[in-house]
Amino acid sequence: MSTQRRPTRAVRIGNIQVGAGAPVAVQSMCATKTRDIDATVAQIAQLQRAGAAVIRIAVDNDKEVEALAEIRRQTDATLAVDLQENYRLAAKVGPHVDKIRYNPGHLHHVERDKSIADKVAWIAACARDSDCAVRIGVNCGSVAPEFLERHPGNQLEAIVQSAAHHCDLMEQLGFERFVVSLKDSDPTKVVAANTRFAEARPQVPLHLGVTEAGMPPDGIIKTRLAFEKLLAQGIGDTIRVSLTLPNDRKHEEVEVGHQILADVEAGRFISVPDFGKGLNIISCPSCSRVENEAFVDLAANVRELTAYAAKHRITIAVMGCRVNGPGETDDADLGLWCGPSTVNLKRKDVKVGSYSYEEVLPRLRDELDRIIEERAA
Repeated sequence: MSTQRRPTRAVRIGNIQVGAGAPVAVQSMCATKTRDIDATVAQIAQLQRAGAAVIRIAVDNDKEVEALAEIRRQTDATLAVDLQENYRLAAKVGPHVDKIRYNPGHLHHVERDKSIADKVAWIAACARDSDCAVRIGVNCGSVAPEFLERHPGNQLEAIVQSAAHHCDLMEQLGFERFVVSLKDSDPTKVVAANTRFAEARPQVPLHLGVTEAGMPPDGIIKTRLAFEKLLAQGIGDTIRVSLTLPNDRKHEEVEVGHQILADVEAGRFISVPDFGKGLNIISCPSCSRVENEAFVDLAANVRELTAYAAKHRITIAVMGCRVNGPGETDDADLGLWCGPSTVNLKRKDVKVGSYSYEEVLPRLRDELDRIIEERAA
């Protein structure tokens, strides 16, 4: 089988091209602390050896910008940076990277008196000045409030329209060197959002990802379910596999990405008819934003602890930082978002309490048992 790619415009990211029929590029993200320069440079090399075409680093403050500058001097990798909530860092990071990623749902957090259009214009100007591409990265757990209000009860439409609006803003500025991602932890929603967006904006290259896919093997299955359907339709110009892994196994994300591409090209697809009908554990990929490396072990312990509830249709989300934690646990039946020394336990959007990494597991089991009992009643 040879998949016919949908034609999109070409976007240059450093020395590589995405879109316009170029090979699908596999990306990953460093899980090391950005300020740990030696560890980050080593992980970049690890990801490069596995075949990562673009490697993303999170930068949140001036100290991390200084580290990024030194990292840039020590590697020839194609680098992307994640602006998180601080879009004003674009001017400082631009000279050291090949792509800037911003999340439309985070732009309202700072300088609230300034319009979103003005903030996007600033990012585009910084990218142009630094010869950078841009990724407009829309995530299910942090959709811009404006679009949630416009589309009440329809998060999927809010995601698609938010992405389309930011494409309009960029194109009105004469800036077309951008790609778009529309990510969710539910592979079905990822397929629906990207299919809908591709039909509405066929010229825009798409970066595919299932956010917070979780631990292998389930995280790989979730990712494959989305990527197989989209890639088979010719949708997708670059991909990121997001798995919860310890640092020394981070390269496995890249290997899985290449394997999925090879399998789709060869017409090999998985069949898992009962997948997703029981317990669903969502966990974000280990990345440099994680505030305590115990997060990865905690996610594994949650999976082991809750195995007895495998047949119950319950979602548990385990998030590793303050960026994803608060918002992206709101829709889960039970959510844990991890700080430096404590874990916040939630039922939907209601906080149950904060506990140490050791204390939270028995409290989680109590709440899980309570949900099972309530549903049985």
